[in-house]
Amino acid sequence: MSKHDHDAPSKQPTIAADQIDPRIYDLYDDYCHTTMSRRDFLDRAGALAVAGGAGLAMAQALLPRYAEAQMVSFTDTRIKPAYVAYDSPGGTSGKMRGYLVTPTEGKTFGAVLVIHENRGLNPYIEDVARRLATEGFLAFAPDGLAPIGGYPGNDDDGKVMQKSLDKEKLFTDLLNGAKFLKAHPQCNGKLGAVGFCYGGWAVNQLAVELGDELTAAVPFYGRAPTLESVGRIRAALLMNYAEDDPKVNATRADYEAELKASEAEYQAFQYPGTRHGFHNNSTPRYNPEQAKIAWDRTLAFFKQHLA
Repeated sequence: MSKHDHDAPSKQPTIAADQIDPRIYDLYDDYCHTTMSRRDFLDRAGALAVAGGAGLAMAQALLPRYAEAQMVSFTDTRIKPAYVAYDSPGGTSGKMRGYLVTPTEGKTFGAVLVIHENRGLNPYIEDVARRLATEGFLAFAPDGLAPIGGYPGNDDDGKVMQKSLDKEKLFTDLLNGAKFLKAHPQCNGKLGAVGFCYGGWAVNQLAVELGDELTAAVPFYGRAPTLESVGRIRAALLMNYAEDDPKVNATRADYEAELKASEAEYQAFQYPGTRHGFHNNSTPRYNPEQAKIAWDRTLAFFKQHLA
């Protein structure tokens, strides 16, 4: 298995999610989605006038704790995980790699592509793939960074690497991953996709590009695809939105209007008390109650459409 850093200082403080100043959350969101370095994030958080001077500690508490967040071990007897290669014509290098997780019981399965955030195939996304496999799905999580060395073991370098890639070629690599998965001999012919943040947008865009080749799509807090392309969507959609996520949510109303106009099959849910990233259980943005509701809906949706 891959050897990942835990992406957090060894003496990382523990602070309850509701004790973290909202400005620190906003700064963390900028850190996750821009080229801001970890040092700059921590310095800027420490400079904020936060009660008790705890801005730095709050910022450190938000950094991911992947080892503690793991829900399904790669040694779980219900699954067989492996890293596999696939061809990706038109992508970054023509070759790709991903994390394939197969249930140990059964011969063919509904297949689910798992698309990572803006930092490559980190341990959280691998864990999501394993969670899906324990529910009876053939799960595959491509690493968009594979052509330039793969996920580097920490999110800081990962986001810089992903930003360096040509966006269209990166998406082509993910699209080819979907095609690879659907053609897999253990796929029952039905393909689903789930993605988070950048991966949520990518799932929306895959629904456009794949048409009726994609059966079911679940974007978590993903931006809308180009509106003029929405009419090409044939997959059933289950869209999960955070409550406090202004940048993504600003794209929602127009997207839903286009989906309604094209008579697409979709459901959209917004989860109270949540922020962008609420499903990722490696940081305090995680909302256990709402993440469970969203994940249970996701599993039921895939079982309905991919069985």
